[in-house]
Amino acid sequence: MHVQEWLDSVPAAAVYAVVGLVIGLESLGIPLPGEIILVSAALMSSQHTGVNPVVLGACATAGAVIGDSIGYAIGRKGGRPLLAWLGRKFPRHFSAGHVATAERSFTKWGMWAVFFGRFVALLRIFAGPLAGVLHMPYWKFLIANILGGICWAGGTTAVIYYVGIVAEDWLKRFSYVGLGVAVLIGLGSMLVLKRKAKKAQQEHPEREAEPVGAGE
Repeated sequence: MHVQEWLDSVPAAAVYAVVGLVIGLESLGIPLPGEIILVSAALMSSQHTGVNPVVLGACATAGAVIGDSIGYAIGRKGGRPLLAWLGRKFPRHFSAGHVATAERSFTKWGMWAVFFGRFVALLRIFAGPLAGVLHMPYWKFLIANILGGICWAGGTTAVIYYVGIVAEDWLKRFSYVGLGVAVLIGLGSMLVLKRKAKKAQQEHPEREAEPVGAGE
């Protein structure tokens, strides 16, 4: 079933919980479609379904921050053996090449890698565990984690909600314009047909009068 169709079939409270949980698990290091879930739920909130965009953004932010913090703790405790185990379990996401790319980003950018990593699918999964593995000071990680979570989760919710409202308004206007055009076309067609019928009616008696005159 389509993600948005499924979300639309559950109560608003369940939508908040699912969004927070999926994003939290993704931030923890489990490859899940957190962004797809968030975008679908935010679009729902713009369609008058009872889903509050502010509550949705708050739940998404909380899931992102908490999940990343748990991932950091796991990474700090598990170290590189954890990354090797994840590579065997999830080779598509935690291959040696992906780990090396993420590690270079963290070494070069530090806190900014955690912040901007929230906006990149690969780094969003790696950010928490890898920051822990690399022993990034927790206070630095936490600041970048909170700011990144707010900007990504809250910003995504706000943008998609606004886009949904604008799209809905545009579609309504488009439907009104389409209705107006259809009415004008209908009236125009009716006038053309009426004029042709009147012209044909005027020509018809003339064609009938010819034989009468000829008989006399």
